[in-house]
Amino acid sequence: MMNHSHGFIALGITLVICLLLIGRLRRRLKRKRDQLRAFEDEEARMFDYLHDLGEAIGRESGQLGLYRVIVEGVTRVVNSRGGAVYLLDDTGEFLQPKHISENCPPLVGVPPEVIKRAEKDPRVMESHVRLAQESISQGVLGNVLQAGQATQVEDLKSHEAFRDAFHGFGGGEVAALIAPLRHSGKDLGVLAVARGEDDPEFSPNDFSVFRSAAEQSAFALGNALLYREAAEKRMIESDLRSASEVQRILLPQGDPIIPGYRVAGTNLPARIISGDYYDHLQLADGSHGVVIADVSGKGVAAGIMMAMCRSVLRAEADSSSDPGEVLAIVNRQLFSDMREDMFISLFYGVISPDGSRMQLVRAGHETALCYRCATRKVEKIRPPGLAIGVDDGPAFERVTRPMDFEMESGDCLLFYTDGVKEAVDANEQEFGMKRLEDTFLSAAPFGAEAVMTAIRREVEAFAGGGPQMDDITLLVLERR
Repeated sequence: MMNHSHGFIALGITLVICLLLIGRLRRRLKRKRDQLRAFEDEEARMFDYLHDLGEAIGRESGQLGLYRVIVEGVTRVVNSRGGAVYLLDDTGEFLQPKHISENCPPLVGVPPEVIKRAEKDPRVMESHVRLAQESISQGVLGNVLQAGQATQVEDLKSHEAFRDAFHGFGGGEVAALIAPLRHSGKDLGVLAVARGEDDPEFSPNDFSVFRSAAEQSAFALGNALLYREAAEKRMIESDLRSASEVQRILLPQGDPIIPGYRVAGTNLPARIISGDYYDHLQLADGSHGVVIADVSGKGVAAGIMMAMCRSVLRAEADSSSDPGEVLAIVNRQLFSDMREDMFISLFYGVISPDGSRMQLVRAGHETALCYRCATRKVEKIRPPGLAIGVDDGPAFERVTRPMDFEMESGDCLLFYTDGVKEAVDANEQEFGMKRLEDTFLSAAPFGAEAVMTAIRREVEAFAGGGPQMDDITLLVLERR
């Protein structure tokens, strides 16, 4: 009987142990299922985030929409209280807030006076946090950016980088995950998510997932930046092409009819916008004006100044019969609008109505060349003159003087800008004045068009297909 009793007791104990083991296994299985469900939920949140991120990159809503998607998405992925993205400004010295979620605690230092004012008006704290930029040499955000690796901070206010400047979330502890954002070796900013003291701690898995999300965020931001830069470049190029079309309209659309002369001209910009120009003017007294000019520098600034010079000269050309006085007025009007490092060299000629007389005035421009048919030689024409924009008036007017000039039948007068003689070959050798004179001498007996064609051909052959370094402009007058 005793043996049977011991047997029942042993069986009972065994059953209890089995039940306990089964219960433990069930609880363990439930935990595993809960963990698996949590991982699945986390995975689903990550996939949703990556999907939203991909759509945001190509969306027309712009950068602000992308910043919001990144912050709100990463906040959901790691189930944090809030988050923020800070990006470097143009100087690379400060981190600027681009998007901060509604419930994100302060991640930057808050001055005591702001904390005091916020006690009466909570909006003061919110405004400060959303507007305050952070030096990369201060605060936890700058610290993480310079360290170059993601960091888990258990309590922000105790971090040494804050130096007692932090005002915590609700006065309690704030835990944060912070990661630098880098793309193609370039620092972009930092991404952060935070939890309050009543929230569960960030787990190692949270940190791992956050780092992955931060890497994807940096990739998205970098690509969006490249996309934006490409779009801006396309827009600038479109604007420049439009400006170039307008500039071409400002150039003569055909050769002028000047009694006793044949005229040919061309302008070859080194870039989309040219700083050179040439022009023909029909003056009120029946005279004819010809002008060639070269604004120092290249690109848009030179192009704008070129258009201004053309407009002012055309407006003032009839103000005096003396071309020197006309350029004096042009110089005075343009001087105040020109940068200190800019000037305009210019050659201006006025031909009498019957073509028998000519006056030339040179404002610091390249020496003109004149082929004399009678002697078959080339003369250098350089009346005295100062470039426009160098002096506000007195020195310019004292130095710049017109000269009377005559041409006989068969003579040819060449005006050019420095882009001609300064063209370079593959060995960085300049075309030079000697080649220009030789080319002019050989082509001048055949007329203005032949001169222009020969010089263009020789310069192109000399450069050997290399890039044009400066604007090239030619203006040729042939006396019939």
